[in-house]
Amino acid sequence: MTSIPWFRDMATNNAWANERLYGACGQLTKEELAEKRTSFFPSILLTLAHNAIVDAYYLDGLTGGGRGRAIFDGEAELEASFEKTRALQRALDTRLCAYVDAADDAELARIVSLDRREGPQPDRAGDILLHLFLHQVHHRGQAHAMMAGTRIAPPQLDEFFLRAERPIAVAELAKARGTRV
Repeated sequence: MTSIPWFRDMATNNAWANERLYGACGQLTKEELAEKRTSFFPSILLTLAHNAIVDAYYLDGLTGGGRGRAIFDGEAELEASFEKTRALQRALDTRLCAYVDAADDAELARIVSLDRREGPQPDRAGDILLHLFLHQVHHRGQAHAMMAGTRIAPPQLDEFFLRAERPIAVAELAKARGTRV
């Protein structure tokens, strides 16, 4: 049995949950997005920007983009613009889904060297993906919790994997991407 279908589901779930969260956050004003709140990052926008830039970093490593830690040089620009952060996250989610759709077991087992502060760090591509998904869920949950303190209700983000819920989530994602189911 292969884990490829699970990775594909996680990538699609990630894209869908981001679309839902960004849709809700897009109803907030710039001031509300930047307002200081209690969490690891002190605002919704900073949390979203962090998630996007870290996704860019891991996807760069997985795809051999060669930018490594230099990706973080663009973080300040994201932290100042919800629109740029949202556009980047959407593009990254599309790239991540395409990467996972093309992956096979050999790709998941491939050793990737990530450019870390302490030097090159080798990891299996599948482990990097697992970390990316967990990182997204962790910080998306923080942004979700911060939204509870705003005038916009945080969206439901866990309605993807059960059989009755999947068609709704897939249709929502297709609509957000301007594609057909």
